[in-house]
Amino acid sequence: MRAAVIGAGVVGLACAEELARAGHEVRVFDPDPGAGATRAAAGMLAPAGEAWHGEADLLRLGVASARLWPQYAARLGAASGVDVDLRTAGTLLVGQDHDDLRQVRRSLEVLAAEGLRFQELGPREARAQEPTLSRVAGAALLPDDHNVNPRKVVRALLQLLGDRLVAARAAVDAAGVVTADGTRFDCDAVVVATGAEARTAVPQVRPVRGETIRLRAGDPPSRVLRARVHGQPVYVVPRAGGEVVVGASEEEHDAEPVAGLGTVVRLLHAARTLVPGLETAGVLEITARHRPGTPDNGPLIGPRAHSGPVREVLAVGHYRGGVLLAPVTAQAVRAHVEGSDVPAVARPFVPSRFTHPQHVTPTGQGRALTT
Repeated sequence: MRAAVIGAGVVGLACAEELARAGHEVRVFDPDPGAGATRAAAGMLAPAGEAWHGEADLLRLGVASARLWPQYAARLGAASGVDVDLRTAGTLLVGQDHDDLRQVRRSLEVLAAEGLRFQELGPREARAQEPTLSRVAGAALLPDDHNVNPRKVVRALLQLLGDRLVAARAAVDAAGVVTADGTRFDCDAVVVATGAEARTAVPQVRPVRGETIRLRAGDPPSRVLRARVHGQPVYVVPRAGGEVVVGASEEEHDAEPVAGLGTVVRLLHAARTLVPGLETAGVLEITARHRPGTPDNGPLIGPRAHSGPVREVLAVGHYRGGVLLAPVTAQAVRAHVEGSDVPAVARPFVPSRFTHPQHVTPTGQGRALTT
């Protein structure tokens, strides 16, 4: 088959690579690959850390995709020569004070109900697991929540796709896609993976601004820390070479995503309170991007109900989980394109679910820990 993928963030690239690996003729269109939400992503593969009440289907989708990541990362590395920096030391879910710890325990209730592994830790046990921590009220070890470097994943996928990338914007037309200069690519199916930009054509997608801060630390944490610090959500994610990514901000915001001074100060203060050694870290970069949110926080993966002569398949709305969900999304998109069996965990996320209001749950306000 001939397939076009519009959008070259981590989700679009994963879909394009999966289709190309299956033997289809593929082109992926994007003027600046990996420059959207993927550029700001911390790369947490954290279905347990993201778990929240009323989102069981999303949790199961995340768990299924997280289980794909070790083999996926190994394959990308072997085929491209790019080490994507997959780290499997697990994640600590931390409550700085007792009110924060109560919110952590609300998340643990969801994990217990789903039979997912965790180990609750007291203050001393938490610091034994992670000596860089300050004094905290308690924590939980999530052994199956890992992390990867999204920028390196993009680099690996681009290496594998080679000249299938067309550095141009494209739009769907009657026979396939057309670029801004009028160049056409006729195809059997178009995969739309344009992140928050999809809101212009997919009304269920909304932009949610988030900021991340990259630091260079002499004594970084040994694993991902996801925390509430006196009510402020924050995460601290270690990378190779002493790099640390700090984030957790969320703001419903339709304007150009520019980092806000107050948000950056709050994130840095929370991170420094959680990990005092970050006081001497150097600031490398501050990045703001729009995440693509949806009414029920789940992605839209599947055929667009009102597509024209060319079959349109959506792969948008991944909100905080684009990196985590990339492998399972790619498998589901391939199945939708080919007309084969879609993975069971992805079936609840077809775009048509929004035509049935009883299936739509409220947005994620009040979550214990956001990313």
